Amino acid sequence: MSRLFRIARLRRFALLSLTVSTVVGGLMAQHALAASPVPVVAAENFYGDVATQIGGSHVAVTSIMSNPDQDPHLFETSPSTARQLSAAKIVVFNGAAYDPWMDKLLGASPRAGRVQIEAANLVGKKGGDNPHLWYLPATMPAVAKAYADALKQADPSSQADVDRQLAGFLSSLDPINAKIAAMRAKYQGVPVTATEPVFGYMADAVGLDMRNLRFQTAVMNDTEPTATDLAAFEKDLSERRVKVLFYNAQVSDELTRKLLAIAKKSGVAVVSVTETEPHGMTYQAWMLHQLDALDAALAAQTAQGSASKAATGAVATQTGGTKQ
Repeated sequence: MSRLFRIARLRRFALLSLTVSTVVGGLMAQHALAASPVPVVAAENFYGDVATQIGGSHVAVTSIMSNPDQDPHLFETSPSTARQLSAAKIVVFNGAAYDPWMDKLLGASPRAGRVQIEAANLVGKKGGDNPHLWYLPATMPAVAKAYADALKQADPSSQADVDRQLAGFLSSLDPINAKIAAMRAKYQGVPVTATEPVFGYMADAVGLDMRNLRFQTAVMNDTEPTATDLAAFEKDLSERRVKVLFYNAQVSDELTRKLLAIAKKSGVAVVSVTETEPHGMTYQAWMLHQLDALDAALAAQTAQGSASKAATGAVATQTGGTKQ
């Protein structure tokens, strides 16, 4: 074998090794890129929970508002919030003027290719509407589907897992929908009231007759309810014209405490609801927990009403017998 031939063969071998190394290195880089969790930021922790359930190991989810003991209306952003948003590939938020700080932060930290999922846009709601959209049964399925599509685009390797986990999530909402249907069959038209419209969409889904809406809207918009609306509210409670009073457990003020005291004194059932998903609960468990509490309260009120009518009938019968 000539010296020139050996040199040429070594050069070909070196070139082949370099080509193989380049291809393998590129594949490894692509795999590492695909394996890196997609950074996701959710404005509220219930959207973050859903993002985690569907994304699994393919995502790293940060929820900005996640403290169930904090009044959401007093939330203030921080530099760390801005940094989290600037790094996110997918952002999920409520909209409908519930989290207006998101628009400002997103505008201040633009990122090419970032997908922004606004729940309000998906269900046709806007500023001025009741913004507590996570209690609207149509919201989470719409958010989940939009988010799954965005995640599969951000990480194509996640498609099979995301499709499977999306189907599982949607199926896991069936017990909630079944509970709503069962309660609607029992309680449709029952009059209730609330200090603010947090649970409004769910109350509508159950078919309850929600009273004092002007009062609730005023409280939601941080304005003083009129004296007339307040008097009507207090009368509904003191005369037991309503069966249940909903109140936001994350907001405590003098007016709320006054209304709670009237309700308890009059025997109106009190059901607490929250704007933030409690620690240790999934979205599904949270919704069912509150529906169960409402079901128990309405059942007790119905039983109490039936007992009262029976007692009144017995007294009327006895009185009639005496007169004879």
